[in-house]
Amino acid sequence: MATLELEVAGEAVTQPARRGRRFGMLFWGAIGWMTFVFAVAIFATVLPLPSPTDMDMLERRAPFSAEHWLGTDGLGRDELSRLIYGARISLVVGLFAPVIGLTIGGALGMLAGYFRGRFESMVVGSMDVLLAFPPLVLALAVTAYLGQSIFNLTCILGVLGIPAFMRVARAATLTLARREFVIAAQALGATHARILLRELLPNVILPLFAFFLLGVAVTIVVEGSLSFLGLGVPPPISSWGSMIGEGRESLDVAPRLAFLPAAAMFLTVLSFNLVGDTLRALTDPRQGAL
Repeated sequence: MATLELEVAGEAVTQPARRGRRFGMLFWGAIGWMTFVFAVAIFATVLPLPSPTDMDMLERRAPFSAEHWLGTDGLGRDELSRLIYGARISLVVGLFAPVIGLTIGGALGMLAGYFRGRFESMVVGSMDVLLAFPPLVLALAVTAYLGQSIFNLTCILGVLGIPAFMRVARAATLTLARREFVIAAQALGATHARILLRELLPNVILPLFAFFLLGVAVTIVVEGSLSFLGLGVPPPISSWGSMIGEGRESLDVAPRLAFLPAAAMFLTVLSFNLVGDTLRALTDPRQGAL
């Protein structure tokens, strides 16, 4: 009996320590890098940087210097300035496109998981159709018809992210729709809208937010890939993907023009993935199963 009490007491002591160790150095390093990227992107206009579009053909592919800390690109534009202003485009598209998927897909997933029946079959079927449509073909069609712009690119990627958010919200709602607090609310005469907004949404939003961070990472990569192929934002606006595409022409003489934006994208995507995975592990109900 005494041994059992000691084991229970030891478990109670070690449980907070385990929770404290969930946020390791990698997590805080990722938070620090994300904070830095957001800060330089937001305050880019007040930083002492040259214009990212000013060209100097006499300074093409110039090396690192006091005037150009990261050198210049193939058209004599400041590489550091283009990296910082490119972060704005990548972050704007990477953040706002998942917001579209989170809002529409999350709402559809909650409604489908709560009401079930024909409505669920219709929503799931429509999402399967959207998933079966080749995303690159859709991006090409919309870009060719509406033209290249940040708004169009954000809308395309946001629509493509709706099925994933719908499935996450539906799965979370299915596990909660028959829980005791929902049944109690129904027994007290609460309306469907009140149950969805007051009972289910606070519990569904946590896994959705964790998945949102992972969606930001994926969207940044997809935006970079489309910009690399020439389907992203139009020039002279710079994004990390378009900078990588422009830098591939100088791989023999100045490989840094492709590697620097690739490294910035890699670190940013890795940071969002680390934070998203950590929050997903904390909000996953299976992690707390006995």
